[in-house]
Amino acid sequence: MSVLINDIEVIKAETSKINEIDFDHLKFGQVYSDHMLVCDYENGKWNAPKVMPYQPISLEPSAKIFHYGQSVFEGMKSYKDRDGGVWLFRPLENFKRLNISSKRLAIPELPESYFMDGLKTLLEVDQDWIPQKEGSSLYIRPFVFASGTGLHASPADAYKFIICTAPSGSYFSGKVKVLIEEKYSRSANGGVGYAKAGGNYAGQFYPTQLAIDKGYQQVIWTDDTSHEYIEEAGAMNVFIRINDTLITSPTSDRILDGITRKSIIELAKSKGINVEVRKITVTELVEAAKNGSLKELFGAGTAAVISPISGFGYKGEDFDLPELEEPYAHSLKKAITDIQTNKAEDPFGWRYKVL
Repeated sequence: MSVLINDIEVIKAETSKINEIDFDHLKFGQVYSDHMLVCDYENGKWNAPKVMPYQPISLEPSAKIFHYGQSVFEGMKSYKDRDGGVWLFRPLENFKRLNISSKRLAIPELPESYFMDGLKTLLEVDQDWIPQKEGSSLYIRPFVFASGTGLHASPADAYKFIICTAPSGSYFSGKVKVLIEEKYSRSANGGVGYAKAGGNYAGQFYPTQLAIDKGYQQVIWTDDTSHEYIEEAGAMNVFIRINDTLITSPTSDRILDGITRKSIIELAKSKGINVEVRKITVTELVEAAKNGSLKELFGAGTAAVISPISGFGYKGEDFDLPELEEPYAHSLKKAITDIQTNKAEDPFGWRYKVL
């Protein structure tokens, strides 16, 4: 059945699979909702988006995504409060960053209305898929890729923009132990590290597996030349607390401008926490661990919000972080999730009401 919602065509799934899902035991990103948003770029313009049943995509072997990697994506979440209200967290920041990423990979930029109205329509159609259990949310994956064909090394002439959603539980459970990378690089100056390009993540998998084989769960990425400056933690921005000061690296060609990162900086400052956005060396981190001034280390990103790090390895030596009664990681994560789920006031204007 086809209907119009928010002036967007919606083709409803004949049957829903929602009753087959165990919402009390959701794994992250492995169960998918009934519908998805699809929008095609053809003949020099984006066609009107439509919502349709979640389904496989048919592509020719010569589609340029397979050969030249033109693909960018975003990660978002939708939350349902105690009264059934549906919320997003800073969605316009995701829209802006998707277009920043697209521009860097020579992908046509999306109109704001296609992204925002399309997303709101999709959430309205699949609102029953948004879980209300504590720590759960509807994970949202907008992405764009080259669907145009041809084996010549050049931008495609056709693209697909899709949003699919996945009801999910917590991304991480417990703390993680990381290895500071001394050889491989996540990105380089002048490259695409600041974009959410699929290839950035593909390039992380091998060094991360090497770290896992050594007994760590993730990698702390360092700069591409000296490997002396701390940059990111796995697929997340990284924060370091030395004494009572919270430090994070400045964004650059190599470092993603994380929305959670920006929110933590603003929130921490509002709480009176001293925040420094500056370069920090591995040497400074190790010395702080040795003299006891290193109090916390945590990753920040959409999926986990904040993921505490319990220890790190460097040059064959392991360093454990102290167990604190009132860590910044805990209070900052609670403050952000309370805003996201409409449990607390939102003085920053971050929460976006959908329904």
